[in-house]
Amino acid sequence: MRNSRSPWYIAIVIAAFCTLIGAAGFRSAPGVLMNPLHEEFGWSHGTIGGAVSVNLILYGLFSPFAAALMERFGVRRVVATALLLVAVGSGLTVFMQQAWHLWLLWGVVIGAATGSMAMSFVSIIVGRWFVARRGLVSGVLTAAGATGQLVFLPLIAALAGSYGWRTPALAIGLAALLTIPVVLLMLRDYPKDVGLLPYGAPKDDPSVQEPTRRPGSAVLATFTTLGQAARTRTFWLLAISFAICGASTNGLIGTHFVPAAHDHGMPATTAAGLLALIGVFDILGTVFSGWLTDRFDPRLLLVAYYTLRGGSLLLLPALLGPEVHPPMWAFILFYGLDWVATVPPTIALCANRFGQSAPVVFGWVFASHQVGAAIAAGGAGYLRDTTGSYDAAWTIAAALCGVGAVLSFLIAKPLVLAAQHRADQERAENEEERPEPLRTG
Repeated sequence: MRNSRSPWYIAIVIAAFCTLIGAAGFRSAPGVLMNPLHEEFGWSHGTIGGAVSVNLILYGLFSPFAAALMERFGVRRVVATALLLVAVGSGLTVFMQQAWHLWLLWGVVIGAATGSMAMSFVSIIVGRWFVARRGLVSGVLTAAGATGQLVFLPLIAALAGSYGWRTPALAIGLAALLTIPVVLLMLRDYPKDVGLLPYGAPKDDPSVQEPTRRPGSAVLATFTTLGQAARTRTFWLLAISFAICGASTNGLIGTHFVPAAHDHGMPATTAAGLLALIGVFDILGTVFSGWLTDRFDPRLLLVAYYTLRGGSLLLLPALLGPEVHPPMWAFILFYGLDWVATVPPTIALCANRFGQSAPVVFGWVFASHQVGAAIAAGGAGYLRDTTGSYDAAWTIAAALCGVGAVLSFLIAKPLVLAAQHRADQERAENEEERPEPLRTG
């Protein structure tokens, strides 16, 4: 086994980053295309939001199964197949005429395919390839989702405005196909496949030299892991708080920010640009969150993130308008830094509590994230259709963020931090009991 100095570690991060960029951009496109679809087909915001809800649910629910499939059949095979499904699903949307076509293609096909390249994929890459710098790497890979928004959303909005919504749908399919060679050339399943140990792993540690593969059915293994994790209090606190995270980000802001801003007179291209700018700041915020996760109690980081996010959502209704004023710029900056900063601490808590089962467990936690996002996507569309505005949606999401902060505080202290705390206490007690040396002279 070679040591930790190898270009393969960088190549793996680059390949995973490109994959996650594509998955985020492919999945988030319906939020930008909502108004063009409404204008052409007459479908209500609730109907289109319902298709987005299916997309979000499958994006999350397929994540733990994808983690088990990756352990059974290999990461490269699963990811390449998922990219091919995205290309097929997005390409076929240009022929749709009924709302159920949208629900099937963008909801079911693309939702399941992008779910195979979701946050459990991050957990697998980080868990298999890195021992040191796990928080930082998880932050970098999580930021890829924001980069996907940055790259795709303004382009999708511009193409839809100039050529109609079918052109960006075809562009998404082409981008998915172009990502497949990157995955096949640069992605590997285990460090052992290229003669390496995980980055930062001791050379004499036998536990990291042989990969652990799950025997039997991947589906059965996924549900077995869920059953074991569901017996713990930590799992439910993480799952519920992460559902709130999904509701207050992808489900609400990611899906409805552009039409909400348009309701206040802002051009859709400007609103899409602001949403992409959230992605710019999210890159910085998520990487910094990963750095903080390597150094501080991840529970307390989650408390801070949810509290600050809830406060910003309460202010949003007063900031929306036809033009972008300095307070809105401040919201974009602040909210962007906090967008998915919750992911590195959540991955760290899963890894700390669930060990080798962490990728599948985190897949289920991420599934709850997407269920929350789906409820918010459909619910916010319903509130918009019935009340004529999104104001109630912002208020409800802010209150839920307060609940998320409380739940995060109730999570048990990570085992490493708890052991360190006990060691510090014992050392302090020993120093108090130690008699002072006799002085002579």
